[in-house]
Amino acid sequence: MESQPIQTKKQEQNQTQSIRSISTNELLQFLIPSLIGIVLFVIPFPLAEGITIPVAIMAKWMQTGLADSLPSIATVVVALTGLISLITSLSKPAIIIDSPFLNKLFHVSPIWLIARLLGMVFSIMVIFEVGPSFIWSENTGGLLLYDLIPVLFTVFLFAGLFLPLLLDFGLLELCGALLTKIMRPLFTLPGRSSIDCIASWLGDGTIGVLLTNKQYEDGFYTKREAAVIGTTFSVVSITFTIVVISYMKLEHMFGPFYLTIVIAGLAAAFICPRIPPLSRKPDSYYEHAGKKIDEIIPANVKPLRWGLLQAVTQAKKNNNYSSVLKGGLQNVLDMWMGVIPIVMAIGTIALVIAEFTPVFKYLGAPFVPLLTLLQVPEAGEAAQTMVIGFADMFLPAIIGSGVESELTRFVIAGVSVTQLIYMSEVGGLLLGSKLPVSFLDLVIIFLQRTIITLPIIVLFAHFLF
Repeated sequence: MESQPIQTKKQEQNQTQSIRSISTNELLQFLIPSLIGIVLFVIPFPLAEGITIPVAIMAKWMQTGLADSLPSIATVVVALTGLISLITSLSKPAIIIDSPFLNKLFHVSPIWLIARLLGMVFSIMVIFEVGPSFIWSENTGGLLLYDLIPVLFTVFLFAGLFLPLLLDFGLLELCGALLTKIMRPLFTLPGRSSIDCIASWLGDGTIGVLLTNKQYEDGFYTKREAAVIGTTFSVVSITFTIVVISYMKLEHMFGPFYLTIVIAGLAAAFICPRIPPLSRKPDSYYEHAGKKIDEIIPANVKPLRWGLLQAVTQAKKNNNYSSVLKGGLQNVLDMWMGVIPIVMAIGTIALVIAEFTPVFKYLGAPFVPLLTLLQVPEAGEAAQTMVIGFADMFLPAIIGSGVESELTRFVIAGVSVTQLIYMSEVGGLLLGSKLPVSFLDLVIIFLQRTIITLPIIVLFAHFLF
């Protein structure tokens, strides 16, 4: 037992020395890509149409230039995804199974295979206007393929390509070190969980779930911590936020909108871990790993200096820019083939239910008096969007885009982003992972987050409008 402190002291001395010896080149290798990433994804720029971020500007240019072709291009991508996934499931070709990336992309569970095939069928039906009209009408499948999917397609292209600038050059490591002393008292979590949160926020909610699942399986999180992080910090990415706010025609409000969802999301992240079902999860580690966590900032090193060391170390690992580009292209394919077919499948089914049945009106009815009490205009139209987001995060925006009141559209968009538990993406991934959450847990947490964040978002909306 005595040798461990001696070793730790030596490590601290080496780490401190390493911090002192960071060269200008190493610092620039971290700073330049990270700052470019911040500019592209975080800094809003004024345009004639309003204020938005550069990634959204590039996506808009592409949407305008390829307006007539994007639905057909997206259909080809969705069809290829469905066919290759089917072939992979039936024959397991070595070229796919032996490739970690292709295997993850195409070797999916039966449920997700069915969803991809449905997305393929629905896309083809919409393009050629064949089959039942309720599938391809302009208010159901047609709305998705011609209005939403082109937005997703273009945003995913540019966001996916440039995401490595945020994720791979040390920005997460720096933020993780700086937030170590915040996560435990505020959110009952270890400091390293801030990286999961930041990766989700800057990248994608699925990234957060995958990171959390890996950390849990490796013994760095307890069951309770893993469940909290997976359902609370696998937040909606900037990319998806751009899509939602653009679809609601509120791009000029991106700054205030993002501030609103950050504050509402932090409130939910503070409350949810302290109430059931999350508070009742056991503080024990994954049975096959045990406790492996060892996250210590040396006592004689300030968090900023420690974070810089971690950042430049991470940046060094990614000095092969062709590999970074390859990672960006893989991000694009993962988003195109992993998300768009699911959105098309679940979105079409949910829109058919919403358009031709009263199911979501009944489910959303309890929210009508609450929204009325909060003085939200068009409360009846907004109420059904409070529940439909459980199926897919884009559905509230699709259904609510026709609402006339900008205040109400702002509220619908904000709630849809902060609910987090979407069965078409994060929810399905959570259930398929090793994380200790059940379907009932997800339903309860979804409703909790809706009730917690709704009043906060409405308050900001009344202030802004």
